[in-house]
Amino acid sequence: MLGPAATGFATSLSLILAIGAQNAFVLRQGLLRQHVFWLCLFCGASDAVLITAGVVGFGALSHTLPWLPMALALGGAAFLFLYGALRLRAAWRGGQTLAVTGRDGTVWHVLGAAAALTWLNPHVYLDTLGLIGAVSAQYVAPGARLGFGLGAVAASVLFFFALGYGARLLAPLMANPRAWRVLDLGIAALMWTIAAKLLTTL
Repeated sequence: MLGPAATGFATSLSLILAIGAQNAFVLRQGLLRQHVFWLCLFCGASDAVLITAGVVGFGALSHTLPWLPMALALGGAAFLFLYGALRLRAAWRGGQTLAVTGRDGTVWHVLGAAAALTWLNPHVYLDTLGLIGAVSAQYVAPGARLGFGLGAVAASVLFFFALGYGARLLAPLMANPRAWRVLDLGIAALMWTIAAKLLTTL
């Protein structure tokens, strides 16, 4: 169970590390120290729901459509190789920085903005329902699949709380384009490793 959990943790973390509107919003609120706990809890809980749906849904569909795991493994591996290549290109080009903008608000305004950035973002469904679900399909045993899902959820929750509460330390570092190059190189290597592991299970 530890192996699948580690794979789930690494898969989820590598996907969520890519900067986007949601991460920038969490970072900004962390810098302002406003409603950080509730925002991180909301983002982590949202990911937990989506990841669970992806892992459980693929388990149920696999019994109905026996060919689905192989098709998803191939599609997931292709996407992971492509995503890794994009991160490698980003590292080669460099120059990526993080800009944090927005306005202050009450806790309900902050959570409303977080809900829009999370649930209206098509990439979150691709990452959680699609990609994480596809990677989880390689685990047939319920215990292994549960471990994978728990690892993926743990990575998301830990990331958001680390980002929110560690924002004051992280923001100056990620303002340096060199830090983004190192991050992108690490993500590319991890994506290709997971893709290769997917292909070896076919």
